[in-house]
Amino acid sequence: MKTINLVILGCAGIALGALGALVATGMLSPYLPQLTETAAPELKSKPDALPDDDDAAYAAFDQGKYLTALSLAEEAARRDDPQAHTLIGRIYADGLGVPKDDGAAARWYARAAELGDIPGTLALGTMLAEGRGVTKDMDLAAEMFEKAARTGDPLANYNLGLMFLRGTGKPENPYRAAEHIRYAAEKGVAAAQYDLAALYLEGNGVPNDALEAARWSAKAAEQGLPAAEYDYAVMLLQGRGLKADESKAIEYLQSAAEKGVAGAQNRLGHLYAEGIGVGSDPVEAAKWRLVAKAAGVVDDKLDLYVAALPDADRAKAEAAATAWREKKQVMAMP
Repeated sequence: MKTINLVILGCAGIALGALGALVATGMLSPYLPQLTETAAPELKSKPDALPDDDDAAYAAFDQGKYLTALSLAEEAARRDDPQAHTLIGRIYADGLGVPKDDGAAARWYARAAELGDIPGTLALGTMLAEGRGVTKDMDLAAEMFEKAARTGDPLANYNLGLMFLRGTGKPENPYRAAEHIRYAAEKGVAAAQYDLAALYLEGNGVPNDALEAARWSAKAAEQGLPAAEYDYAVMLLQGRGLKADESKAIEYLQSAAEKGVAGAQNRLGHLYAEGIGVGSDPVEAAKWRLVAKAAGVVDDKLDLYVAALPDADRAKAEAAATAWREKKQVMAMP
């Protein structure tokens, strides 16, 4: 049976050094505090030859025929197929065609881990660290991540790096943390690239190096990671570690703002108000300020700017901000 692709659905930012929640698909919350929900790379690991009967379970899964996929995977699981156990765990964890059952998911992932399936091992580590479907056990979660990391799995290495960074499940060791996070970053994990940039900015486990910080932040931004887009835009505006580039900064700032990064929204408001890198546009400036303010960003200076606008412009901005929020709500609906 082919290995299931566990897609990272998103992760929420946390305070520096604190242990955050894990998403069900196997990745710890990133190190930096500003990360918003975003997609990350799939785990890809497929054997060369795939039996036709086992492929059927995945074909059914990909087509949304979850009960058929479950039945076929259960047949394969009776033959102790490791990946079948992981697929069943995924179905129960996400409640796909069946009631969501974290306990059942954890049991299937545990058996998959016993049989040597790496995505199953990673998923079990996630559930252990989160205490979802099982008793929370950070030490055992670290064992699962370390087991998966030894096979070269990028996400397992990233999770393990975060544990070393925070001293949770592993002794605090910024140098080991940086090694594992760097490995994941080099393999293309956007959140790891973003966190590696932070380590270089802080000189934590690696030398303090603004140029390297900018390079890794750029890689994460290129993958569309919202917080990285915002931070890299600020670097481009300020010329931190690289040449200032207003046009490129505006592009990343706009993207991050549209994805819901409140800081990017507020900064975009300032740029439109001052005509920096964009044409001066009081209505657009006020729109982004109102959106950012609703998200909790405090900015008395920009509030005074909005309050001083003509009533007609302010009304247009309020309507535009409301329309933007309503659009985001519709897009967020399942």
